[in-house]
Amino acid sequence: MRDSRSRGPLPDLAPLIEQALLDPHHGLEAVHQACDQARHFGFAGVCVSSRWVAAARERLGRSGRVKLVAVVAFPFGAVTAAIKLAEAEAAASAGADELDVVPDFGALADGDGSAIYQELGAVVELGLPVKVIQEVGRLNPAALELLVEASIDAGAAYLKTGSGFGPAVSPEQVTQLRELARGRAAIKASGGIAELEQAFDLVAAGATRLGTSRGVALIEAMRAPA
Repeated sequence: MRDSRSRGPLPDLAPLIEQALLDPHHGLEAVHQACDQARHFGFAGVCVSSRWVAAARERLGRSGRVKLVAVVAFPFGAVTAAIKLAEAEAAASAGADELDVVPDFGALADGDGSAIYQELGAVVELGLPVKVIQEVGRLNPAALELLVEASIDAGAAYLKTGSGFGPAVSPEQVTQLRELARGRAAIKASGGIAELEQAFDLVAAGATRLGTSRGVALIEAMRAPA
């Protein structure tokens, strides 16, 4: 990581952070806490499983800057397109503002970009911004390029580096996605974002959203006296 003194003015991370609450062992109290923290610190959003969308919507209210993000087919995407669409529809109906979707990696392994395009396109047609999880750290260059193209062709607003199941996201992964996207989709970095310098490096590489469960700690570290 680079010395922060050499990078110029540092960005305000709070408007870029999506506070993630995706551990299935958390309950309602944790959902409420994540929503309250997001409003207090001015985060971009709160990211929850579809099971918690209605509760989070009630806590956040119907208006406000904090986006309510729901994951779909998380974390593996290994469900049928019909089930994936049904979960997306349920999340949208419950009040989600955005959807983070895990694509069909089985179809990707078979080189079937058409199947990925069709399932993602059906979700995009619901009218909410869609981020497609790419799992950059696990895909070979050809598979990643196929997934990126299918995602963008289907209407994805963001490409998300990964689900968080695996090694921490790197600036190099963000750069790789940004170069493949060629300005056609924004980049969300996600997975193991725990250190302030790491977060700054991801933003410098081109990430415009940061998905992390450690948003509060990052902002407190940023605001601490030098």
